[in-house]
Amino acid sequence: MNLNNNVIHRYNPENLAKPVGSYSHVTKISRNAEMYVFSGQIGIDQNNNIPTDFNQQVTNTISNIVEILSSQKLTPDHVIKINIWATEEIDWDHFYTIWNKVFGPTPPSMTVAYIKGLGLPELKIELDVWAAG
Repeated sequence: MNLNNNVIHRYNPENLAKPVGSYSHVTKISRNAEMYVFSGQIGIDQNNNIPTDFNQQVTNTISNIVEILSSQKLTPDHVIKINIWATEEIDWDHFYTIWNKVFGPTPPSMTVAYIKGLGLPELKIELDVWAAG
């Protein structure tokens, strides 16, 4: 359920193949919405530690996204697009367990890319978040 149905609308057009993951093909933002662009969120914890475990970085990153949204009085339902940059293959079972708890049945649009490196050598995943509200 999309709680911001007056601002954000999500679609998976019938003439396209169904999404291969938990995302929406189309996210439409109303004209009266404010756009929010956040710096890439990483797997650092509240004590400024970056775990070596990839899945723990995923867990921390999504938790950090919830916190940064909250700092602007937004919820995960305000997220319109997430770009995922990873240096290792994503454990989709782990990823979607957390993702689906946060984003529910109407997830934002998504792009995934596997890359050689991120801003710090210990980083394995970074999520680029766009929101509207």
